Amino acid sequence: MGVTAQPSRTLGKAKVCHTPAAVSAAFDDANLIAHAGLVPVMRLAERCGLSRLIAGKVKLTGAKNGAGAAADAKVTSIVGGMVVGAGSIDDLDVLRHGAMPTVFGGIRAPSTLGTFLRAFTDGHALQLHAVHRRFLGELAAHTPLLLGSGEKPFIDIDSTHKRVYGRTKQGAEYGRFKGIRTLHPLLATICTPASRPVIATVRMRRGKAADSRGAPKFAAEALATAVEAGCTGTRILRADSQFYNAGVIAACRRAGARFSITTGMNPSVKRAIAAIPATAWQQITYPTAVPDPETGVLVSDAEVAEIPAYTAFASRKKSERVTARLIVRRVRDLAKPAVIGEQGELFPVWRHHPFFTDNPAPTLVAEREHRHHAVVEQVIADNKASALAHLPSGHFNANAAWLTLWAMAYNLLRATGSLASAFHAKATTATLRAHLIRVPARIARSARRITLHLPHNRRRQHAWTRCSTPSTAHQNPPDSPCPPRPPGPDQNRNVEKLGNQRIQHAHAHAHRPIQHRLGNPSEDHFQTRRWIKAKRVGTRKLERITARRSELDTLAVELARQLQEVQAEREEFVIAERS
Repeated sequence: MGVTAQPSRTLGKAKVCHTPAAVSAAFDDANLIAHAGLVPVMRLAERCGLSRLIAGKVKLTGAKNGAGAAADAKVTSIVGGMVVGAGSIDDLDVLRHGAMPTVFGGIRAPSTLGTFLRAFTDGHALQLHAVHRRFLGELAAHTPLLLGSGEKPFIDIDSTHKRVYGRTKQGAEYGRFKGIRTLHPLLATICTPASRPVIATVRMRRGKAADSRGAPKFAAEALATAVEAGCTGTRILRADSQFYNAGVIAACRRAGARFSITTGMNPSVKRAIAAIPATAWQQITYPTAVPDPETGVLVSDAEVAEIPAYTAFASRKKSERVTARLIVRRVRDLAKPAVIGEQGELFPVWRHHPFFTDNPAPTLVAEREHRHHAVVEQVIADNKASALAHLPSGHFNANAAWLTLWAMAYNLLRATGSLASAFHAKATTATLRAHLIRVPARIARSARRITLHLPHNRRRQHAWTRCSTPSTAHQNPPDSPCPPRPPGPDQNRNVEKLGNQRIQHAHAHAHRPIQHRLGNPSEDHFQTRRWIKAKRVGTRKLERITARRSELDTLAVELARQLQEVQAEREEFVIAERS
């Protein structure tokens, strides 16, 4: 009698547990939000003073239809929408679903935000640039955004072309790409060996603008922004050959920074490379293959040589000539492989990649650091996959403001990731949105408080908690110029109201001077005994206080942490009161 094996029900594909007739859907819950991760992000923005900076800098005077009113609420609405992933003005409506208006106050409609952007002029765009620079400095002061900025920060400058399709879009012109209308943004980033790049400054330009147009001023602004962001180490500006000119290098020298700029193969550089002896070339092998910038072929082996004193811009007047190092990397020219049956090459043909630098690092280290300039391409790819998927307005200044607001949202996401974990500190913004921002939640109200109920057993809940807890705020390194502010008096008054009486009392006792007084003995025997007894009691109290001094110090540290939590709860109270 045989036994027939039954197929296992647990090995099938994932499927819905109920039949279609047993499942229904209704968009009727006003207590749900789809992007609970926006709460800690915007709380960080408020701690860094984003609204205060906008209210103090951005003044759209003379705008029609009240477009310039409440600029702080409108800018934060746009930044919040970009953090979530909005790629156009209509997409900013993502902040108005479910309970989002309950959690966030002052959210504006997309039509209002579009009118606000179209009211911008060149001067207003510069005001927004000033907010962006100061906001980056505040983010660097409150979070570990630029670890190692006190040693060797790198400022990378590059340009990109963004294709547009509207024929009436202002500034859209045929430029480098034949038959394609583009706008030509220019951006500068700041990074360190231990951190991902953040955006120092951006500039919107018309499609056929040359890469080097306005580059010296732009480089000076990027270097100044790096100082505001706490980059006190040896700043090195890196750029491609389009920015190889005397103005950019002079801007670096005036700012006290160093440079590392690709030169291209001009006749002077070709003569210098031809004069390099064959014994000067050093063989290097890359741990991971790198693509050739011209052919795209992966290269694993190369040779590097250096000309210690190369004078650039020799045709200019003497004050504009610069003498520094010319480092050359060469690889085999594989653009024209040998054909089978034909004669092989008589001598090796090389492709040369020179760059001009005053970086004091050794030759191979300087060459490796210069190649890392390609990290700016990751930022460009990131922006074209998010808020700059297309430039949403036909007005040039509106697109310029949109570009600056995207830079602010990008830096805000990077700061949030640096608080969450080491992995999220270097993750892309798409990963940050998937892990930290797009988290559904249900709100519950109790005693004028709002509680977010998030999914149970979520994989990355610890990272979300770290970025949303003020107690994990950045402790500035010794070289940081912006230490965190001490707790204010209002925070101290609220500690006891929130159930921290014991810690508050211990902190006050630890910092209150001992007020026990020892009186003088009188001739009366009774008073003499009281004096002796008081003296003994005071001595014992003093001994107990001395013995518990370390405990009180620990409580004081704990109080500081509790005070930061109180500040976060106060902000939640403000949100609840606004709602």
